[in-house]
Amino acid sequence: MRIGLLTEGGYPYVGGEGGVWCDRLVRGLDRHEFDVYAFSTGQAQEDAGWVELPPQVQRVRTAPLWVAEEDGVVHGRRARRRFTEHYGELAAALCTAAEPGTAQKSGTAQRHGIAEKPGTAQKSGTAERRGIAEKPGTAEADRFANALHGLAELAREEGGLVAALRSEQAVRALERACRAPGARRAAREARVPDLLTVADHLERALRPLSLDWYEEDGLGAVDLCHAASGGIAALPGLLARHFFGVPLVVTEYGVRLRTHYLTRPDASPAVRSLLAAFHGLLTAETYRAASYLVPGNAHARRWQERCGADRAKLRTIHPGLDATPFARVGEDRRPEDREKDEEREKQEKQEKQEHAGPHTLVWLGRVEPAKDLVSLLHAFAEVRAAEPGTRLRIVGRPSGPEGEAYLGHCRALAAQLFPDEADGPHAVGRNPVSFEELGGPGAETTADVHAGGAVTVLSSVVEGFPVGLIEAMFCGRATVSTDVGAVVEVIGGTGLVVPPRNPRALAEACVSLLRDPERRARLGAAAHARALELFSVEQNVAAFRGLYLETVARTPVRRPVLDGAGDPQPFAAPAEAHVPGHWTEPTPRAVPTWAVETPEPVTETVR
Repeated sequence: MRIGLLTEGGYPYVGGEGGVWCDRLVRGLDRHEFDVYAFSTGQAQEDAGWVELPPQVQRVRTAPLWVAEEDGVVHGRRARRRFTEHYGELAAALCTAAEPGTAQKSGTAQRHGIAEKPGTAQKSGTAERRGIAEKPGTAEADRFANALHGLAELAREEGGLVAALRSEQAVRALERACRAPGARRAAREARVPDLLTVADHLERALRPLSLDWYEEDGLGAVDLCHAASGGIAALPGLLARHFFGVPLVVTEYGVRLRTHYLTRPDASPAVRSLLAAFHGLLTAETYRAASYLVPGNAHARRWQERCGADRAKLRTIHPGLDATPFARVGEDRRPEDREKDEEREKQEKQEKQEHAGPHTLVWLGRVEPAKDLVSLLHAFAEVRAAEPGTRLRIVGRPSGPEGEAYLGHCRALAAQLFPDEADGPHAVGRNPVSFEELGGPGAETTADVHAGGAVTVLSSVVEGFPVGLIEAMFCGRATVSTDVGAVVEVIGGTGLVVPPRNPRALAEACVSLLRDPERRARLGAAAHARALELFSVEQNVAAFRGLYLETVARTPVRRPVLDGAGDPQPFAAPAEAHVPGHWTEPTPRAVPTWAVETPEPVTETVR
């Protein structure tokens, strides 16, 4: 079949989120054809180029999200009137996402611009504190969908909406919606700077409407659209389904709607409320239109259900990692046995042997505040008090300027907590905590890092899907992790899990494994077996292959079906499949009792 792969800031670019698993998926499904439709997120990403593409990628079409390309389209009076109508309806849906007349919200919810679920008096305290919009009502969802499709049809007919979305006309339509009766309090309080900020965000989010991808030889020619993430990446899939009836599959290894709730903390309540309403309504429409939703773990699945996803559409498929680079380490019997083998290679791996050993803790990942290395260093102070010979290797690069500053803070803290040690009065001392980067001495690959330690540690306070832990499991290493994100789902019973921001619990778990090599070996072997069973590339590719076939098999035929003589085959697609609306969703057909309870077959077998 022919698959349209939709990405945002990832595949086929060299650097980007989700690019690795997309590449493995495309290469694993070599019997299918792929058309890649990709959004770039910056000039640096475009300058870095693409990864080497396999032959099954037939076409790649890209568009920038970080800059608006002028299309030179000038709308006439009728087109401007249609734009004002549709854009005004979309803005009205954002401003009235909660049913007018619902009970007054708490002061916290009002200050943070939280949208309430229609018909409910008050949301939970957690939702109020986080500014999370509840599942929108059917009326608001239909209003938003109709406005979105109306704008898409106008863009297709006129050649684009770039200038219209950036015009004063759009800002005035948004202002009228905010001032209209029935608008939520946060929307009514929007000032001119707030309106300009929201209008600018909507212009960037709706740029995919103006693309020339929605033609018969474009997305209309694919058998299935697969969005590698939710949000803007899934918008072309929504339009392909609207224009051509192409089924849509959406994969979310991290729920984009949750990301939008956690961003813009310094924005005004009006801006947060309107943008949360937009992304909430876009997510609800994506979940409604998609044939299947694919969360990468139970944590993402719970978020999808919270945001209105139908459980019947959910299919959890864990990300697949290539186990080949870790095979040598993972098949070792025990760390103690591995040390004997490494002793024979001491000359060529002298730097590595300096750090490796049964009393070495390993941390690997991006250096940023969410990884909470401060708690790890304080925990290691207690580990050193209990096991004086233990060392800690922190391997990773800082993530942006904030990561650089955080790395400097951690280096200073390590120097303060652990003065350099020396074997004698004339020897040079060194710190028991080492900060390294992949590719440096003793850390040639990720597998080498895990091979150089007895226990792998994860100390994060925020974590999505912990790829680093899976790599440690492929290496057969025992792990100590904090209970965040999908950690418990990944680890199962093959490692120790402690509460986040608890250095004492983290230290006690590490000490218990350092003092019990037999337990480390058992946990490492169980972790290796679990990783091979659940998190390999092979299981990921096989799951998506089956899901693609199931999706296409449940989709009405969109093209004329020809019989053996080349003539059209009548009734290949039901007539109601061409009627837009919620009632066209595939549902089990009611069968009359007289058709089910036929006592005898109506025909006889001819012999």
